Amino acid sequence: MLKGVDPLLNADLLYILRAMGHGDDLVLADTNFPSTTMGRRLVRMDGVPGPRLLEAILSVLPLDDFVPDPALRIEVVGDPDAEPPVCAEYAAVLQRHGARLGKLERFAFYDRARQAFAVVASGETRLYGCVLLKKGVIRPA
Repeated sequence: MLKGVDPLLNADLLYILRAMGHGDDLVLADTNFPSTTMGRRLVRMDGVPGPRLLEAILSVLPLDDFVPDPALRIEVVGDPDAEPPVCAEYAAVLQRHGARLGKLERFAFYDRARQAFAVVASGETRLYGCVLLKKGVIRPA
């Protein structure tokens, strides 16, 4: 245990988040996402719901403020304007952290995911429960 650090953030995940550089992408994946296939580096967080995991990650990870959408979800196939309930929950978490949730076509999301620094496989079972996060910087005080 560490003071001030969400206990959900295990050593493997903290290592990944700390090792990432500005502009690196992190995929927060649901249980249907091909995490092992896509991930250069993979951290398994089985059983942890996506929104809870996103909250823990954002407690230590700055999002990139040089891009319009530092957090992206997969568009619903056949209905790109739809917002699945899990995505509404992700959007609420991001809003609490001063960001909004953009969207990306499914195969464009997969292309970005293949290039991501790492994939975090959550226990999120709802469809479209994947988010791509772009790491930002922490400016000197």
